[in-house]
Amino acid sequence: MNFSQIPGQKEIIGKLIRSVKEQRVSHAQLFAGNEGCGSLALALAYASYISCEDRSDHDSCGKCKSCVKYEKMIHPDLHFVFPVIKGKKATDPVSDNYIEEWREFAARTPFFTVNNWLDSIEVGNAQGMIFASEAAEIIRKLSLKTFESDFKIMIIWLPEKMHQATANKLLKMIEEPPEKTLFLLVSDAPDKVFPTILSRCQLVRIPAFSDQDIEEYLFRRFGITKEKAADISHVANGNIIRAVELCENESSSLENLDRFKNLMRFAWKRDVISLVNWSEDISSTGREAQKNFISFSMRILRENLMITLGQLDNRLVFMTGEEADFSGRFHPFITQENIYPLSEEFNMVYSHIEANGNARIIFLDLALKVTRLIRSS
Repeated sequence: MNFSQIPGQKEIIGKLIRSVKEQRVSHAQLFAGNEGCGSLALALAYASYISCEDRSDHDSCGKCKSCVKYEKMIHPDLHFVFPVIKGKKATDPVSDNYIEEWREFAARTPFFTVNNWLDSIEVGNAQGMIFASEAAEIIRKLSLKTFESDFKIMIIWLPEKMHQATANKLLKMIEEPPEKTLFLLVSDAPDKVFPTILSRCQLVRIPAFSDQDIEEYLFRRFGITKEKAADISHVANGNIIRAVELCENESSSLENLDRFKNLMRFAWKRDVISLVNWSEDISSTGREAQKNFISFSMRILRENLMITLGQLDNRLVFMTGEEADFSGRFHPFITQENIYPLSEEFNMVYSHIEANGNARIIFLDLALKVTRLIRSS
């Protein structure tokens, strides 16, 4: 991965390059930004630039022995930690159990979500975590001398998924790592990273992509018209992952929209039998899919409130055509009076699902509460 392969983010890239040229590379850095900001791609490109044998003032060379191995993610001094699951390959799982799948998956594109990754290894209802067993593996790897580069680099993707025991065991190493060792942590939710880990890292805040950067990327990658690329980039609102998903696969968004429509329709009619069936249907899907639906629903609620508040003409509404058609009829039911309690309920469901609660009970409870709140508008 080179910096040139990342659309936009020139200011951040410039700062990262300067840190290498001026030999001010912090031993522990946290790349933090909202989902779809390209933080993992930046960390990969930064690691490649640090290890490049013939880097320029602007990028890694892409041709030296180090760059070739980094492109395939097989460099012996590059290590990865990422969320995995128990049971499928090991009862005490570590990232290396899935390293071949990870390399193949991440090589296709550096822009993906944890849902995309877990779906690729077919986890079903299981949720990905960085388990306590990972800590010993990290300490073992980083206690070795470097093989080919000046630095050993450990990229930890989504440290917010780290088990408390893992974090506790790593504190000392992150604070005082072995010589020539770098930690690059990549987070979509830095507020969920353990404060003890957060306090030991230099924070690198990654902004969202600009609409123009996403538009140009979609135009080059998918060959769509400039007009369609512009529409999608506006809807994506700086999230390049969402932009790519809108181009590649509309079925997931349409399925979530259909579930959201049914929930609101049955809730308005107070059709309890249909709400029970609705909760049974969504509880039969995987937990990552359930969390994806909740995230989708919270976005749709926000966009509908913006329409209700008259912000449609100010380009503060970010929806696809199907979402906009539905919201044109639905938005009067989302007001300043019910948006907060609705948002609280959906947020609570997300937390309960993440904590492995009983999905059937959780979603039926949500449906019944929405029935009350949607009629309070």
